[in-house]
Amino acid sequence: MPSNRRAALACALAALVTAGGALSAAPTAGAQVAGAVAAPIPPGVLDPTVPTFEGAAVEDRPLPRLEVPRHPFMAPTGQNSMHNDAYATDAYAGGGPTGKGLTVSSASYGVVECATITFDRRGRIVGLCGGLEGFQLMLIDPETLEARATMPTSQRDFTSGANPLTDLCGGAYFYLDHRDRAIVETTDGTILVVQVTATGFELKKTYDVTSAIPDGDCLIALMPDWNGLIWFVTNDGGVGTVDPATSKVRSLRRDGEAIVNSFATDETGGVYVVTDHALYRFDARADGTPKVTWRQAYDRGSTQKPGQLSRGSGTTPTLVGKDLVVITDNADPRMQVVSYERAAKRVADREVCREPVFARGASATENSIVAVGRSVIAENNYGYENPTTTTLGRSTTPGVARVDVTRKGCGTMWQSQEIAPTSVPKVSLRTGLLYVYAKPEGVPQDPWYFTAIDVRTGKTAWRRLTGTGIQWNNHYAAIYLGPDRAAYVATLSGLVKVEDGS
Repeated sequence: MPSNRRAALACALAALVTAGGALSAAPTAGAQVAGAVAAPIPPGVLDPTVPTFEGAAVEDRPLPRLEVPRHPFMAPTGQNSMHNDAYATDAYAGGGPTGKGLTVSSASYGVVECATITFDRRGRIVGLCGGLEGFQLMLIDPETLEARATMPTSQRDFTSGANPLTDLCGGAYFYLDHRDRAIVETTDGTILVVQVTATGFELKKTYDVTSAIPDGDCLIALMPDWNGLIWFVTNDGGVGTVDPATSKVRSLRRDGEAIVNSFATDETGGVYVVTDHALYRFDARADGTPKVTWRQAYDRGSTQKPGQLSRGSGTTPTLVGKDLVVITDNADPRMQVVSYERAAKRVADREVCREPVFARGASATENSIVAVGRSVIAENNYGYENPTTTTLGRSTTPGVARVDVTRKGCGTMWQSQEIAPTSVPKVSLRTGLLYVYAKPEGVPQDPWYFTAIDVRTGKTAWRRLTGTGIQWNNHYAAIYLGPDRAAYVATLSGLVKVEDGS
């Protein structure tokens, strides 16, 4: 990293520590720590020239949807993982904010971002939260946003030289299973099974998968298949399984290919993984060993674009209906939304259609696409490099696009000019709204807006200010909709809640 960028990043981290409070020393992994009352995230510059609310509230306008089957080894759909379900649709059947009397509340946890949050059977938030030192599970009250309990899971490996703001090893993804247990990856090559209890967390079991992780590699994501095997992927192209009944680990490697995102699974046994070279379907052999069912190379472009974590697709594969899997590629001069047949059987041409999106020379994404029926929605993250990218009135390249995918081809239905630097967008199928976390360009106060876009038309329905300043940057974290219809957004220094008024 050039010295000027290192200096800018150091200033940004110093600003975050000042705004959110310094982190204390990390406790021993697996030891539960009692929660503490959290102060709100500092609001930043209060300036009457910065609008608090723009647009108008709407009524629910439900969208047609394709059913996503309930996974037998995961918590209910919409509550179990970063991308809502095993299909990685990022679409909620339930409601979200409609813009009526919106209120914003927040809690600061220091320089800690809860990239993945889930909801247990009591409706509480279970988050995997990362800071500069390491990662921890947090049990959060959805009303007050207070952390009721925490459990450190692993510490960062500072000998790797990785930038903690882009290092996904052991702390970005986890899932909540059908027994209210958090299945968590770690930086030391183990998988933790942690029971969420009435008062906190209890470590129940640990799986050692270091045999599948060479030196210098690390766990990136994990997800179960429909038979209960726990699948995992590693940064350097490892794909493996753990049999919970025997603890046996089976794996293979795709040498020369990197994995930086999560993956999807379906009821036919398919596991869909994208590397920086190709999209794969894996299935498990009788003994649990992963096998390559098919491999589909895609256009990975000529370089890693600003806004991406690798030279390749920035998306988790998204499953559409019973037959398709959709990703974005990294093509020049425009990124493309590409749809494929996902069946295990051999087909003459697996690609169904492709559609370029966003501006020439300025298109990239590092977030999963959203599936709404036979439509998918992609967000442009081109230009984001670190939290300083969106300071001093700056922002990234605009663009949110809806692409319809049919057997006759793909077509862009609309493109919004909203600027959402890095948020994982979400849709409420009940409200008919797409939610993004937007940062306009040219406003020196650096405001961040929770923003609702009409899925049918692409028009912005409304936007609500959350706060101003770097501490409100969500930095690749997702938006989540709770069972209470409130929206939750993780930022670099805590958690934000946006909900309709009574």
